[in-house]
Amino acid sequence: MDFEKNEAHLEGERLLVEHRQDDAATGPRPMLPSRRRTISPRKIAVTVSLVLLAIFSFRVFAPDSFARWAPSCISGFGIHGDDYNTQGVGDHYLLGVGKADITGPVVEINLMGYADPKQLGTGLRQRLYSRAFIVGNVDKPDGRFVYLVLDTQSGDTAVRYGIIDALKALGPSYAVYGHHNVAVTGTHSHAGPGGWLNYLLPQITSKGFDRQGYQAIVDGAVLSVRRAHESLQPGYLSVGTTKVLGANINRSLFAYLANPEEERARYNISTEDDGSVEKDMTLLKFQRASDGKNIGVLTWFPVHGTSMLGNNTLIAGDNKGVAAYLFEKSMRDEDTAADDFVAGFSQANVGDTSPNVLGAWCEDGSDQMCSFENSTCSDGRSQSCHARGPMFRVKDDGASSCFEIGKRQFEPARALYDQLNREPTPIQGSLVKSFHTFHNMSGFNFRLPNGSEATTCPAALGYSFAAGTSDGPGAFDFTQHNGNENTTSPVWRVVSRFLKDPSDEQRACHHPKPILLDVGEMHKPYQWTPNVVDVQVFRVGQLVIIVSPGEASTMAGRRWKEAVHDASAVMFQNDAVSSSVPSPIVVIGGPANSYTHYITTEEEYSVQRYEGASTLYGPHTLAAYINVTLSFLPYLGARGAAPPDHTLFPPDNSNRSLSFVTGVVRDGTSLFKSFGGVLEEVETRYIKGEHVKAKFLGANPRNNLRLEKTFVAVEKLQEPLVKGIWKSVRDDSDWGLVYHWRRTSELMATSEVEVVWEIEDWTEPGVYRLRYFGDAKSLGGTITAFEGASSAFTVVD
Repeated sequence: MDFEKNEAHLEGERLLVEHRQDDAATGPRPMLPSRRRTISPRKIAVTVSLVLLAIFSFRVFAPDSFARWAPSCISGFGIHGDDYNTQGVGDHYLLGVGKADITGPVVEINLMGYADPKQLGTGLRQRLYSRAFIVGNVDKPDGRFVYLVLDTQSGDTAVRYGIIDALKALGPSYAVYGHHNVAVTGTHSHAGPGGWLNYLLPQITSKGFDRQGYQAIVDGAVLSVRRAHESLQPGYLSVGTTKVLGANINRSLFAYLANPEEERARYNISTEDDGSVEKDMTLLKFQRASDGKNIGVLTWFPVHGTSMLGNNTLIAGDNKGVAAYLFEKSMRDEDTAADDFVAGFSQANVGDTSPNVLGAWCEDGSDQMCSFENSTCSDGRSQSCHARGPMFRVKDDGASSCFEIGKRQFEPARALYDQLNREPTPIQGSLVKSFHTFHNMSGFNFRLPNGSEATTCPAALGYSFAAGTSDGPGAFDFTQHNGNENTTSPVWRVVSRFLKDPSDEQRACHHPKPILLDVGEMHKPYQWTPNVVDVQVFRVGQLVIIVSPGEASTMAGRRWKEAVHDASAVMFQNDAVSSSVPSPIVVIGGPANSYTHYITTEEEYSVQRYEGASTLYGPHTLAAYINVTLSFLPYLGARGAAPPDHTLFPPDNSNRSLSFVTGVVRDGTSLFKSFGGVLEEVETRYIKGEHVKAKFLGANPRNNLRLEKTFVAVEKLQEPLVKGIWKSVRDDSDWGLVYHWRRTSELMATSEVEVVWEIEDWTEPGVYRLRYFGDAKSLGGTITAFEGASSAFTVVD
């Protein structure tokens, strides 16, 4: 395709120039009024290090003050009494929800997503969770599936193996859960600890495999499933769709415009919803039949978990974690909700989306937008090109923008929840079915819809993969779109061929991708990336859930969903016992089960920006996923047999992975100080919006992850004051309470903890104190718990 003459490309350039001119005159806008005008190409934050040589540096903003986190976004919602339908409509299903803590080590471990070995954790902003949703057939116990939403970068092969094995070990009642009906999805947060993935490539920047973090995820996920399983009871499902505006843009618009104009026009609805990203959020509401209370919601909406920037070192669930936090918080005193309400915010076709909705700008003093084609600045490099979130002027490593993008997802989700309470659209049909297969993408031959033959390739990554995206730029001289061995230093050609020189057949298979890392053919010391992938689909009534192992781009996800929709419609018609046949509702969730990087359309692949270069199995990757999905789809029909047993399995590297992660040797104290002792005290009086800070003599939090507990808390003195009764009112789960850890002496093994409470506008006046809970390790290995408390202080209006 001649991009110089492509009309859609020229239109994108024209709109980009207009946007630059407008911003030059008025300054960057707080929100973009037109998606086309606001979009500038950007790249994903997953920039994997080039085999220890490609050390990616991320220097965006310096830490500064944090914005206040007001709960005004959760006011004004809610319906009560007769406005709320407590009877439920539609068919009965067996429903259960559960939530559990999966927060791994919050310090000294590389964060997963930006692939920067220098981005080591230094504390905690928000705990990470696994949220489990079980849907079952009330009459057929084997007709059941569990959909897990983890606050992680993705699902993973080893993690999924660990979860399934642990569930089987719980006893006969859990034997129903296995490969066919367990989906492990990640919210794609780039602010969680790494080191838990199955394959070598993502392990490189985290110094290999971290057993502690892996086990925290597996154990927490299993606990969430147990809680969902133990709460199973009959109930109803209702579903709805709403628009979410201002929460995502397309960071690779140049690649998106390569798709056929007539196809793009089908999704171009308005200036705010121009089709370049999906604005639809689908919400599934879980309502128990016993008292009509709602027990949870599960949503699907695409936006990258890259609001927290590459220089952030605090663990958090990113914008999806914020959305879930706000939704669950809004349910605490809600008449329509049961106790322990669970809100899952799952990803969708997230591949080319970004939460940094102000676009990509050159942080080189020019204040110009990055180039449209390859996201570079005046020096021809990508390092200065950074995407801007809605609150980018607040120097807090993206925390303010993260909260805002989470809020922009929560608010329409909550409004849709209220609408479904008044006027539910029920899921109908008793069928609850699922299938899963492991499929080898290395040399898969199949027929395309037009009758021609196609083949996938062993996994490989292109030169533009190393360029990263505007959400998290890469290093050196790699660029998107035009990166190859002729436009980069000759050293990369030497490194590439030293690791694995691709055969002529492999190069031809991946064309036009110039191969940088032939990862699918690299097996020492163990496999670098997966060639065997998960293909999985769930069905309940008319709802069909595609569980994607990779990050499908906007258009790739649409094509996948459309193919499944059309095939499901025929299947529903064939299964019909009456003239009334509901239309299929198809959603896509992921990245799940085993992370397979990206899935782009063939047209986007030809452009070879970051997403196309990260599409592992060649130009026919998407078509192969669709082919396999459709071949298994009949198993979800009313007359469909049980799906076949698995005969092919990917490797589980959890017990053979390399690890250079050092453990905690010991913790030491300062002279005349004990663990938990206050080093810097609070002030005596604060007003709302200010930050309360105290420092304590600390210990390494890797000694005890305090799962289902907390490192820090805010306690309020209860009435009457004379009795001295303190009640915890904030803990690690709250966004506005932040835990910072810092090593002060390697020789003396001393450290300090700073606790920061960003006082919310809704805080009640009163007397408060900060608490710190830690665990110290002796040289002999004994771990001892301790506590610390600040002096009391007063919060006033």
